[in-house]
Amino acid sequence: MPADPSRQPSVTAVPLYQVKAEFFKTLGHPVRIRVLELLSQREHAVAELLADVGVEASNLSQQLAVLRRAGVVTSRRDGAAVIYRITSPEVAELLAVARSILTRVITDRAELLGDLRPGPAD
Repeated sequence: MPADPSRQPSVTAVPLYQVKAEFFKTLGHPVRIRVLELLSQREHAVAELLADVGVEASNLSQQLAVLRRAGVVTSRRDGAAVIYRITSPEVAELLAVARSILTRVITDRAELLGDLRPGPAD
């Protein structure tokens, strides 16, 4: 018996915060982040990504598939090569903002550690 379309959850029924959480889960893998960093600079062929990311081809293929399903990257064929690119410049902006936040957090922690070290009078 086919599923009743009226009983299927609509995209709008999912709260936005849940959709955002799923998006960030998609980004939550070091290989995916590295791929997006590279693609933020320019398009790359899979062979280039393999050389730069340093993982097995099957692992890279899996991570690229996750990014494709999420709509974050797209691919095209150029002869025998498969070329990837990010789908939106905002992806590069998001990575830059994350870097800025992490730089600030690390700097703040370093300052706090410096304050906790015993001084000459301690």
